[in-house]
Amino acid sequence: MSKNISVIGSGSWGVALAMLLNSNGHKVKLWSYNPDEARLINEQRRCKFLPNITVPKGIDCFTSLKESLEDTSIVLIVTPSNAIRQTLENMKPDVTSNQIFVLCSKGMEKESQKVYTEVIKEIFPENKVAALSGPSHAEEVSEGIPTAVVISSEDDATSELLQNVFMNERFRVYINDDLLGVEMGGSLKNIIALACGIAIGLGYGDNTIAALITRGTVEISRLGVEAGAKRQTFYGLTGVGDLFVTCASKHSRNRKAGILIGQGKGVDEAIKEVGMVVEGINAVDGAYILAKKYSVSTPIINEIYDIIHNGKSPQEATNNLMTRGKKTEF
Repeated sequence: MSKNISVIGSGSWGVALAMLLNSNGHKVKLWSYNPDEARLINEQRRCKFLPNITVPKGIDCFTSLKESLEDTSIVLIVTPSNAIRQTLENMKPDVTSNQIFVLCSKGMEKESQKVYTEVIKEIFPENKVAALSGPSHAEEVSEGIPTAVVISSEDDATSELLQNVFMNERFRVYINDDLLGVEMGGSLKNIIALACGIAIGLGYGDNTIAALITRGTVEISRLGVEAGAKRQTFYGLTGVGDLFVTCASKHSRNRKAGILIGQGKGVDEAIKEVGMVVEGINAVDGAYILAKKYSVSTPIINEIYDIIHNGKSPQEATNNLMTRGKKTEF
């Protein structure tokens, strides 16, 4: 059954999801905070972040939240994570209690260490909330390349409805009831991708990347389980699946930022050159604080925190990781 859907955020992932939903027969409205981006979509059918695609007719982009939310039953949140809370607050006058929120951004709020479905529930306690996550670069989804993801909600009926809304022959959707784990996997993997990028920038090889991905998975699952998530989630699509694609792909902005930092550029300079929000840099604060709160050992996350905030050199961070005390693997 066709749905009226609002996509809040006109970056690469917002546009890719709008195209996917449009191809599934749904009526989709985009919202952009940037009038130039909205005009580019509406007048030239282009997205500056996805230069190889044409935005289909029937997808209109608004700069008014009221217009973009009006007469819609599903609302996708696809803004940069550091803009989510303020955007939600701005949406308050125009949201109805029967609209379902689907978080499609990945991150953790720095100040509260909350995952963003918790922020949505805080602001809109009467609405159903879900998260869409998994290894899904916008560049590939927009071109119809086969992709598998996870939808998660605390309400089974909402998960099943959304599975039907998103799924098609090129976009396979699994249900996972571990909402916290799905979000933590999607957030924390960006920090490990930064570490992998830094290693590449330093000129290290496949051995190093494999070690960072494997031990990074251990850190993510340790922290997630202590926070209340299920361990098995971190070995599924939104765990090792999303971690692998973000650490290994040319499309990954976190990996790219890490490469620049490893090559000697400052954090701010790396962010500027990437030209988009680097979510791993935003997520590392919350992860670092949570690890201290739960007394969880997260040496990779700790070293990335020190590189980002304390000016530690990547070479020193590498030496710290390699010369830690002797351990058993499990």
